Amino acid sequence: GDYNTSLLQWDINMNESCYKTPLSSGLRVTLYIVLGLLTIFTVGGNLMVIVSIVYFKQLHSPTHFLIASLTCGDFGLGLTVLPFSTVRSVETFHYCLDASFCYSSIFHLCFICVDRYVAVTDPLIYPIKFTVPVSGMLIAVAWIFSLVYSFSVVFTGANEKGIHKLVNALSCVGSCQILFNKTWVVVSSLLYLIPFSSIIVLYSRIFAVAKRQARMIEMMSNNTQSSDNYSDRVGRRERKAAKTLGIRVFAFLVFWSPFQIVVIIDVFLNFITPPLVFDIVSWFAYSSSAINPLIYSLFYPWFRKAMKMIVSCKILRLDCSTMSLFSE
Repeated sequence: GDYNTSLLQWDINMNESCYKTPLSSGLRVTLYIVLGLLTIFTVGGNLMVIVSIVYFKQLHSPTHFLIASLTCGDFGLGLTVLPFSTVRSVETFHYCLDASFCYSSIFHLCFICVDRYVAVTDPLIYPIKFTVPVSGMLIAVAWIFSLVYSFSVVFTGANEKGIHKLVNALSCVGSCQILFNKTWVVVSSLLYLIPFSSIIVLYSRIFAVAKRQARMIEMMSNNTQSSDNYSDRVGRRERKAAKTLGIRVFAFLVFWSPFQIVVIIDVFLNFITPPLVFDIVSWFAYSSSAINPLIYSLFYPWFRKAMKMIVSCKILRLDCSTMSLFSE
């Protein structure tokens, strides 16, 4: 049929259809500088978040442990995937880590969203429901599932079932992508869409509750001298944390959606996407890992304060792990 003819054409024209596009020396140097800086920023920025949460005892809470674990995924991507992607590594192990960190980020965002939902909608029950052991269990689920799923699919060869000839035809210099058949592309897409659908539903409820709480506080402030008590301050902080997470989720969605769309279209149209387009959407998705510390530095005063202590090396000279990072 037409599909077999297409595969035969790939085999015959392998040397012509799959080659490394020559780049000028200036463009190569520019790309190495830009992608190298992105890698350094991703590794350095996320490492700053991890050190802040691990070192400062005031940040030892279930929410911040989830954030630290999410950041570990971005840090791991920057440390183990981006350098290889810069030189277009074709190792299978490289791809498995790539997919694992991606799925881990999605599940962490989903779990943090559940955490924020309970914190905003039921702040009195929240300290009882979301303890450090609970956050540890959620972290373990996110990492174990992501690693087991990614490595098992690729190393069992399930992703190549039915497209072996096409995979062999594309396994040449200039190709750096691992191909997936339609079944596993659909499964991977569902693992992307289902958590984000859950997040959108939860966020619609979070912001509805937050809006109602803000209205109640405003009414109380009109009837009393001051409503700036401890519970009000905590409530405002929880709502701000939820809003910041919403920005993080939106950024992840914006950066990763083009890649997901290209992969879905590609598998149903016999892998017609040019390597350059695949590289562009891949690096656009990778850029999501560099956004995390940038968002924290813009919206979290505690991170800016912790970052100043780390950059100035004061944490090496002074015992400031118990210092107050929150302005109450």
